[in-house]
Amino acid sequence: MDQTDPITRILREGIQSNVFPGAVLFARHKGQIRFHQSIGLTSGLPDSPSVCIDTIYDLASLTKPLVTASSILFLIQEGRLGLSQLLGTLLEETKRFPLGQVSLRDLLSHQSGLPAWRPFYQSFTPVLFSEPRFLKKRNQVVLEMILNEPIVQSSSKTNVYSDLGYMVLGFVIERMTGQSLAVYSQERIFALLQANELFFGNQNVRGNRSLKIAPTEEDPWRARLLQGEVHDENAAALGGIAGHAGLFGTAQAVGHVTKAWLNSYLGHPSIFSQDLVRQFVQAQFGTSWGLGWDTPSQPSSSGQWFSRESFGHLGFTGTSIWIDPIRELEVIFLSNRVHPTRDNQTIKAFRPKLHDAIIHEL
Repeated sequence: MDQTDPITRILREGIQSNVFPGAVLFARHKGQIRFHQSIGLTSGLPDSPSVCIDTIYDLASLTKPLVTASSILFLIQEGRLGLSQLLGTLLEETKRFPLGQVSLRDLLSHQSGLPAWRPFYQSFTPVLFSEPRFLKKRNQVVLEMILNEPIVQSSSKTNVYSDLGYMVLGFVIERMTGQSLAVYSQERIFALLQANELFFGNQNVRGNRSLKIAPTEEDPWRARLLQGEVHDENAAALGGIAGHAGLFGTAQAVGHVTKAWLNSYLGHPSIFSQDLVRQFVQAQFGTSWGLGWDTPSQPSSSGQWFSRESFGHLGFTGTSIWIDPIRELEVIFLSNRVHPTRDNQTIKAFRPKLHDAIIHEL
């Protein structure tokens, strides 16, 4: 790695300013990998190993586009779902509730009227998180709690970024396929794309793989440092497999999925339908959100120069994806900025600076 190039300097500044202990940057331009760099340490703990390009990170809300939106798109491709379908036709439990009149499109674009977040995990004791025999019951209890949340009713669509909506979408996928979200996404998406280092945490951490995973936070609820366990507490309460969070992986593995989305957008061979991809990445009326993806709004974490056609997503743990189909550019940035604490918010200023520098270098 050239220690003097602008991208490396910015990454080093991130470490020196305690934005994150270490990170991996992956950028591909017109099909050619231009940056694939690792920097720093996996944690601030004594004897922490250096980050490698195959270090695995908790991807947090990147789960939403990589798993949930991709799976819904697949089910639409297969004729098993429709964007205008109401939830009440898919989940029997929702029929008697206002949520039953919400469409898949509204859930995907964060216009369902559901609140952003609720501490559902507090209804469970942490010791039960890893007990598979309680998983089905936990899922049912969480769905019931979501159904009891008031839906914001208005004459126009209400845009609130909602983890709850994506939890529900995860339940829809599992109900429609008869498989867990982890199994369905692995078989129908990741295996086809050879994205072998994308997986849901907890139950899939075996052998030396856990040694490659960057830890996140010293979690007071679970009373331990999290490594290979999802950082998001509500996802943990769902056994580590949820529609809003829970995915782990390497930057290159994320790139296998982003490449499929970009190729489809451009009309190149892909496992995804071009017409559907273009619908999913287009901002919906009155919001910057597409269907599972965000688009640039000012100010944007993508910086100043990504085109209006760009689409991306952020992850709470310090991860991000931005794809500019006009430039044929994919930028994947993985870090664990929540180590040692989620109170560190300095990544908000770092992200646009990094993306601007990448555009400048290209």
